[in-house]
Amino acid sequence: MNLWKVGFFLLAGSILAGIIYIIVMIGGVADSEALPKAKEIPSTASVLTVQSTKKDLEGIANSFIYRAMEEDMDIQLAVEDEIILSSELIVFSYRLPVKMHFNPVVLDDGNLMLKQSSLELGQLNLPPSTVLKVLKDSSKLPPWMIVRPKEEEIFIDLDDLPISGDLKVRAKEVNLKEDEIILEIVIPENMGGK
Repeated sequence: MNLWKVGFFLLAGSILAGIIYIIVMIGGVADSEALPKAKEIPSTASVLTVQSTKKDLEGIANSFIYRAMEEDMDIQLAVEDEIILSSELIVFSYRLPVKMHFNPVVLDDGNLMLKQSSLELGQLNLPPSTVLKVLKDSSKLPPWMIVRPKEEEIFIDLDDLPISGDLKVRAKEVNLKEDEIILEIVIPENMGGK
């Protein structure tokens, strides 16, 4: 057999093995990390209820995301009738625009769970769990944003938001279709240093 043919088949086999390896690494979704336990609200704490709008929530969320991102990855959050996270993924030196659509769910402990409803990734048709895995693995997200690819959701740990002093935020209701967002600000009794 000709050496050129052997070289060609070795090169083709190596490229095919590399592509299969990349597909397996991207496609394999590992178990998600456990969700943190909610912190107890002291019975002596005061609770301030705040009603907000989608526009207010969008501005606040983008402010927290911007301050928390340690690298130049551009993630924007839009609040419409659902929550939309927009970013770019770099795949083989190409920038692919990605839009992930989520429905917010208020958990019993006042934290938020964003359940993925749909996905737009350039012209590619990838499963949402794969895109969430790539997002989780390719960027350093804030500690209060826990991506769970297998469950196709993002957990927002409101207990962990970096807010002034010992203030805590809890979600009470998030109804985007009616533009009704109710949050609770928990103020500990000893906030004034007494």
